[in-house]
Amino acid sequence: MGELQALLESHGLMLVFLNVLAEQAGLPVPAYPMLFVAGALGMQESGPSIGAVLGAVIVACLIADTAWYFAGRRLGQPMLRTICRVSISPDTCIRQTQSLYLRVGPRSLVFAKLLPGAGALSTAMAGMTATPLPVFLFYDALGALVWAGGALLVGVVFSDFVDTILAAFSAYGHIAVLVCVAAFALFIAWRWWWRIRLLRRTRRVPRMTVVELEARRQAGSLPLVLDVRAHGVEDIERIPGAVVVDMHGPLDMLGDHPESVDIVVYCACPNEISAAILAERLKAKGYQKTWALAGGFDEWKRLHGGEPGEQPASPPAQEKLRAG
Repeated sequence: MGELQALLESHGLMLVFLNVLAEQAGLPVPAYPMLFVAGALGMQESGPSIGAVLGAVIVACLIADTAWYFAGRRLGQPMLRTICRVSISPDTCIRQTQSLYLRVGPRSLVFAKLLPGAGALSTAMAGMTATPLPVFLFYDALGALVWAGGALLVGVVFSDFVDTILAAFSAYGHIAVLVCVAAFALFIAWRWWWRIRLLRRTRRVPRMTVVELEARRQAGSLPLVLDVRAHGVEDIERIPGAVVVDMHGPLDMLGDHPESVDIVVYCACPNEISAAILAERLKAKGYQKTWALAGGFDEWKRLHGGEPGEQPASPPAQEKLRAG
């Protein structure tokens, strides 16, 4: 396996540390392939021990995640929006992560890294909800252990297969690297193509501005307002009178409302995509007078003189989250 294996054996811990740190910081550099290799090399006497690799992973995760924690604590909801804007699947990441964390609390950090896009968002949510730092560090370290342990176990079980791949990389060098880079680039391109198609489709859904919604409220003709942000979570701030719905659930939540009813759907994600997706479903069901709220909850919060995300959970909910 030549120079490649020699490099991994001599600098394996540092490479794992830097790879995990970069991934957890938000860079599109997957760490699992490196962890697979580290698990396989851990079976050899010359490779880094599994315990040392786990230690390097936990330290790297705690460094990056603590930065996300304090960013979430200081910036609040804008931090979530920033993370989701650079995500390749930003339409549901805020809604799903917020719902998960508010339901489960800091215990969700144990498995958040196993869910696509939830790692950095969950650590930011820990800061936003004022989870005590020692509680956060405990669950985050446990989550890093679970996340890395699974990958290392796969590397141990399939060590012969990993050795074959390393041998191929050593034999074919630059060609193997180019194939991997090309495959990763194709995956990213496909995801962005899918994303652009979704944006183009949902832009056809009409928007209602927050100003118009408030004007209707003052005129006594408030539409039916649907909140698709965090289904099943009661203790977060919402637009007054909003009905909490699951955007993928059955549409019988409208009950006896006639198809002529005015409906406004809001979320807290970029481009109002979650709201627009539900609005599409409602229109297809016959509810033609349906809008997505332009700017979503964040815009409504700004109109009422507050920075969105300053108070993501009510005091009872925050006490529950602090308790872990």
